[in-house]
Amino acid sequence: MNLKYYMDESGYTGYDLLNTDQPFQGAATFKIDEKTAEDLIKQYFPKNKSLELKHKALSRRPSNWDSLLKIQKELLTNYNGISYVCDKKFLLTLMFLDFCVEPFYYDQNIDFYEDGQNYSAASLIYKTAPTFWGEENFNELLWLFQRAERTKSDIAINALVEKTKVLGRIEFEEFLGPLSMGYPSCIESIKNPKVNTDVSFIVLLSLISYVEKHENDDYEIVHDTSNNLKKYNEILKKLVHYENIAEFKHTEITSIKFPLRLSSVSQCDSKNSFGVQLADILIGGIIEFSMGIAGKVQKTDYNQSILSLYGDENIIHLLPNLDFEEQKEFHKNNQSQDFINFFGKNFS
Repeated sequence: MNLKYYMDESGYTGYDLLNTDQPFQGAATFKIDEKTAEDLIKQYFPKNKSLELKHKALSRRPSNWDSLLKIQKELLTNYNGISYVCDKKFLLTLMFLDFCVEPFYYDQNIDFYEDGQNYSAASLIYKTAPTFWGEENFNELLWLFQRAERTKSDIAINALVEKTKVLGRIEFEEFLGPLSMGYPSCIESIKNPKVNTDVSFIVLLSLISYVEKHENDDYEIVHDTSNNLKKYNEILKKLVHYENIAEFKHTEITSIKFPLRLSSVSQCDSKNSFGVQLADILIGGIIEFSMGIAGKVQKTDYNQSILSLYGDENIIHLLPNLDFEEQKEFHKNNQSQDFINFFGKNFS
């Protein structure tokens, strides 16, 4: 019988990465069996009478905070727990560079991804563009890019190009210049029907890279039947069925090797799975912490204590970072360009 990793997501808005109500997207997973999951719920929530535990409902009551913190710590410490969280606007900035800038440098035989240069560039733009251009202009640029990637229409692409012409005269010509000139490879990249701004693959791959690093046996991923997870389920099945040999280094601490030890994926109604309910609690906690830091929800003693539960091995985050030397060291000798080509060929 395969080991089971239970997984849940939060903040998924499809191609729309500028949703102001849900600025963060994440997913969490851990290894457990249903009986143990049931025992943990009985231990930490002995008075619970509801058919299904939900983090959002539990965290509203201060009387649940201590139990919520303890059960999350248990999952992270004893059940190989890991959470991934990303700033979706920052990720959209990265994707803008991927599709609207990198093709130009690729044609000049320059590796735009070398030592994480793309992350440093995205961090610089994310942090300073609102000052140089104004927040409204920055948001409009990203919105136009997102629309162009979704529709692939000439009208949407031309609107994006015109916006880069205006902003490119102000700052960041090296990033806006290729598209403002209508560079053909950048236009073709946006028009590619195989790509869009849905980042569920990035979230999943980050989690699976961690599990693959720590797991020596075949395993199954179990997740909820929610509409948001349909896309995740589709991608997971593609990963399961890929059987060729390949390996790529992403960062100093992460890599991915195919074929995966992930052998199957299944869905179940969260009302019928204690493991899935616990996954909801784990991802719900780190997302609430992130929302509190961003000022989207009120900070509480509970949500500001959540990050202290995590060790370095329990969390993956994709957030802007202006420490360029740290970025360079972390992404040194990465194989991002090779992996992007591999992904486009096999999984898009």
